Amino acid sequence: MENEVFTPTDFVSVVNQTLDYAYPSVLVAGEVASFKVNQGKWVFFDIKDEETSVPCFMSVYQLRVPLEDGMKVVVRGTPKLTKWGKFSFTVNAVKPMGEGSLKKAFELLKKKLGDEGLFDPAKKRPLPKDLIKLGVISSTQAAGYADFIKILNARWGGIKVQVAHTQVQGMDAPDQIIRALNYFNERGDVQVIAILRGGGSADDLSCFNDEALTRAIAASKIPVITGIGHEVDESLADLAADVRASTPSNAAEMLTPDRGAIKENINNTVIRIKNLVISKIDARVRDDAEKLNTIRDLILTKLDQLESQLTQRIKVLEAMNPEKVLRQGYAILSGKVSPGSVVKITTYDKEINAEIKDVYDRK
Repeated sequence: MENEVFTPTDFVSVVNQTLDYAYPSVLVAGEVASFKVNQGKWVFFDIKDEETSVPCFMSVYQLRVPLEDGMKVVVRGTPKLTKWGKFSFTVNAVKPMGEGSLKKAFELLKKKLGDEGLFDPAKKRPLPKDLIKLGVISSTQAAGYADFIKILNARWGGIKVQVAHTQVQGMDAPDQIIRALNYFNERGDVQVIAILRGGGSADDLSCFNDEALTRAIAASKIPVITGIGHEVDESLADLAADVRASTPSNAAEMLTPDRGAIKENINNTVIRIKNLVISKIDARVRDDAEKLNTIRDLILTKLDQLESQLTQRIKVLEAMNPEKVLRQGYAILSGKVSPGSVVKITTYDKEINAEIKDVYDRK
């Protein structure tokens, strides 16, 4: 090819083929300069360091975080040679980098979406008190997800959980979470959607400040609860959700009643009613001992029956406790049940990751 003569069009085509092969996707980090938007459709800016500047181009709909000159960012895209022979970097994703730029992008987008009413408290919906079907969006390998499931089962049990496994950090995470949100909304067979992610750095959690994701959460037909990071962390996803929990564990607590507290409350109520009735009867016995003793015995018999019924209900609640089932030798399987999938098997004292070989219908 050393002596081959190209037309300008062929030369640009060959160079772009070479670039596509060698650099199909490139990450470039630097400082934004000369940022501008043309015709409300096209975004132009340079990304530079102390010595070099790279011209960048992208469409407005791909820009999902606010940009200003001077912000530090990482951009993902492909290098191109335009038909005018100018080098350009075609960008498909932008992510702020560094504490200052992350905070600046967060505040700019928070104001924009807040002015549109996306975070209006009047639009927030309460969580259902009779939760039976729950959709969860999280990484199933994350510790935050494991804590959520453990607390959910320990507090109540009997809730059917559908899980959409997604990335929860990085440039691809927002689109994956949006697809999971759309999936649950289209099916419409869960009462609440929980978006979960454990603690991490500001950079790790920045995917939850994505504009498209924030809008998708606000537009969800199904109530959304978020449990992202730690209590001090705040994301735009939290602000758009119907309910914000401080952590994944806190989300599990907000979604379920406490079996132990209910049991204790029932016992205390029975004792209080029994003591009250006995006290009132004893006060009347002095006036009509024989008649009131008969009534007293009837009432005490009825209270004993009530106490027995409540005891049976408590036993039913305790029987639903997954930990009791595990002690009997059973196991809990979580994950997608299909050949080739990796599922988690939880026994009383072990957690096992296993690959599914075959799946058959039960006869």
